[in-house]
Amino acid sequence: MQPPPDETRRDAAENAQWSRPECQVWTGTLLLGTCLLYCARVTMPVCTVAMSQDFGWNKKEAGIVLSSFFWGYCLTQVVGGHLGDRIGGEKVILLSASTWGSITMATPLLAHLGSAHLVSMVFSRVLIGLLQGVYFPALTSLLSQRVRESERAFTYSTVGAGSQFGTLVTGVVGSLLLDWCGWQSVFYFSGGLTLLWVCYVYRYLLNEKDLILALGVLAQGLPVARPSKVPWRQLFRRPSVWAAICSQLSSACSFFILLSWLPTFFKETFPHSKGWVFNVVPWLVAIPASLFSGFLSDHLISQGYGTITVRKLMQVMGLGLSSVFALCLGHTSSFLKAVVFASASIGLQTFNHSGISVNIQDLAPSCAGFLFGEDFAESSFAPPVSWPESHSQAGGQPCGSSLMSFLWPVPRCGQHCRSLGRCGGRVPGRLSDRGHRLLGVCVQPGSSHQQLGAGHLPGVWTGPEGGLEPCP
Repeated sequence: MQPPPDETRRDAAENAQWSRPECQVWTGTLLLGTCLLYCARVTMPVCTVAMSQDFGWNKKEAGIVLSSFFWGYCLTQVVGGHLGDRIGGEKVILLSASTWGSITMATPLLAHLGSAHLVSMVFSRVLIGLLQGVYFPALTSLLSQRVRESERAFTYSTVGAGSQFGTLVTGVVGSLLLDWCGWQSVFYFSGGLTLLWVCYVYRYLLNEKDLILALGVLAQGLPVARPSKVPWRQLFRRPSVWAAICSQLSSACSFFILLSWLPTFFKETFPHSKGWVFNVVPWLVAIPASLFSGFLSDHLISQGYGTITVRKLMQVMGLGLSSVFALCLGHTSSFLKAVVFASASIGLQTFNHSGISVNIQDLAPSCAGFLFGEDFAESSFAPPVSWPESHSQAGGQPCGSSLMSFLWPVPRCGQHCRSLGRCGGRVPGRLSDRGHRLLGVCVQPGSSHQQLGAGHLPGVWTGPEGGLEPCP
């Protein structure tokens, strides 16, 4: 008598799962891979200022180069998840990493090919975005098939901590290389490390025959196995799936806003603050927070708490509580409190790794890569829409804090003028007329300095006698 089909599939899934030693090795390897993913991703933002000086880019052009990554990034999420479900997430990750590592190393060469520096850099960033877009959906597919449900949260949180670690590595090492050897060395560093990681995975962790088979499948477009029937229509009718999509969209938008604009917020609101403090401390806090969230989630499940209850608790921490600290960040005039609020918000956002990111694997393990790619694709449209315009505000100078503009609506014209007090913090430079109109105040002719008002709203100008004048 043959066992039921459901029981057969369950046994096959359990046999495909990693043993404890294999899981530990792969967790460390994927942690390093995620770290290198962000090293390559953050390399361009680190080098943008130096490259702008060499190639004569203005703020708007630099914003176009930075945002072009996301135009490619949002296009391959679903493809990456589908390929991960069909040929194996580890193969998709290896193939994409080898290509984006090569392009990263070749970026200095591409920048000096011809005179169209901006076009070549936009093209390379779009390519890197296309290749890196498959990483997290393929990773989700891999972990959903190879990791036990009781260990998924800690494994995913550990691997996800590589994003913060990679940002720190590039911020510290990249800044040193930028000063000592020029911006080209930063690309060589991140691209070279990625290719070394690819060689290690190919030699020690993957079966060469399986990889060749995967390449043949990609080249010929043939299915690896019999196509499985996935009830897509029923899947997208489930409220839990749409809740997952909305949660992923919210968490991704919050993360990208802080990742992109937190340095600008601190520089403009607290101009005399040390850059290494607000560039390092929040991301340093996020690493142990991510590990703790995974440990806490798996511990609660092992103690008998329901998986759904634990996932919801993690998501409340990752979205709800982190948003409270983000709102507090926009309403403080203390540098110390701002660092604490930013660190708390970013640290709590890592609880999403143990919430929505793992919950997608719980909902549909057999097609988790596709479903995660669908969620992540929609959440990737916000950064490219907002980044170039924010960089081009105020005639090339960011008008106020871009983070504040998301957290605190700008009052209408003239509302500042009767209530703002005086503050000793000063920011050099001038804002354009458009910048004054956006802030609701304008400068009297002849003024030569910028002074922060009550609440440390950046970009508020004073006249020769210190008076504020509403814009007409």
